[in-house]
Amino acid sequence: MSTSSLPSEHAACPSGRPRARALGIPFDGAPGPWNAITDVPGVEVGHVTLVEGQSVRTGVTALLPRGREAVGTPCAAGWYSLNGNGEMTGTAWIEEAGSLTLPVCVTNTHALGPVHRGVIDWVTGNHPELARQWLLPVVAETWDGYLNDINGPHVRPEHAVAAIGAAAHGPLEEGSVGGGTGMNCYGYKGGSGTASRVVGYGPDRYTVGALVQANFGERRELTIAGVPVGRHLSDDNPLEKGDWLAPGGAGSVIVMIATDAPLLPGQCKALARRVPIGLGRTGTTGGHFSGDIFLALSTANSGALASTFPTDEPTADDYDILRVIPWGRMDRFYEAVPQAVEEAVHNALVANTEMTGRDGHRTPALPHDRVRELLAGHPDVRGTV
Repeated sequence: MSTSSLPSEHAACPSGRPRARALGIPFDGAPGPWNAITDVPGVEVGHVTLVEGQSVRTGVTALLPRGREAVGTPCAAGWYSLNGNGEMTGTAWIEEAGSLTLPVCVTNTHALGPVHRGVIDWVTGNHPELARQWLLPVVAETWDGYLNDINGPHVRPEHAVAAIGAAAHGPLEEGSVGGGTGMNCYGYKGGSGTASRVVGYGPDRYTVGALVQANFGERRELTIAGVPVGRHLSDDNPLEKGDWLAPGGAGSVIVMIATDAPLLPGQCKALARRVPIGLGRTGTTGGHFSGDIFLALSTANSGALASTFPTDEPTADDYDILRVIPWGRMDRFYEAVPQAVEEAVHNALVANTEMTGRDGHRTPALPHDRVRELLAGHPDVRGTV
């Protein structure tokens, strides 16, 4: 497909920055209308971006599975850790109950506490009936200390409140926004990226969406459409040269998968386990210093999987009823996850510009023209570039 024939939402972010398809990068699968996790009905995403002075390059991203009004209505959920050198709060309860009910946030490693508090503040102010019992927010992180003064108290609870308040449907900004503001990926400027895939199931159509906070990978690993472009882009790589001592590829990646397909919690976990396949297509081998943690959720079966204090004895009708995809029919959903994750990572790379942050540290942007040349000159690129 030529760039001129792409839907505008697939070719560019709302700000006009190009997405991966604008470079002619081919991808498998059929995307939704916005090619974003917000193609999943009900899902809303909001960002708060903090760029201040020479040293603050960070922020908060919030995902609301059912929108602000339906916070508290459970979603089936499961999580998976490829490499545990990172953090995602609330996972013990997800493992126990198989569900989540609150906004999910992503930020930098040392801002977990303020963002966790901010989610509680927002719920207390907007859904006080939920706060009368208990709240176990899911907050995840990646490390932005190369560009950001990560030890400073720059992210505060009110930033999480604002990110939740900004959450909306529709096309999303990508790159250096929200929690992804100070992140790097394959030695280039990384951050937030998203994509979606439509899955046919008999007469029905479901959407599988991915939202990635990409902060991982060594330059030499970078692979686009099956082409090892990173081997030919070794120049201008300050993250792996000079006085910077962190191992190449350090930093972490958080991926959130959402779908409206009716799934069991165990099936959500199975989707989360497929995320590394998509990441691997972009080149990473999952290094020790990268915390790679993934969450998957289903917005179907509204009203089921609730866990609240009982107020009286159960009645004859007091049962949860679930409608689910049979396990033997899951393969098309498994296929959609790597497809969406791969494209989301490349969107985070393409929709970006060079950034300079603390101590003068600089991260270059992915060179679009050189990527086009490398793909055009390679005989094994999927599809037509």
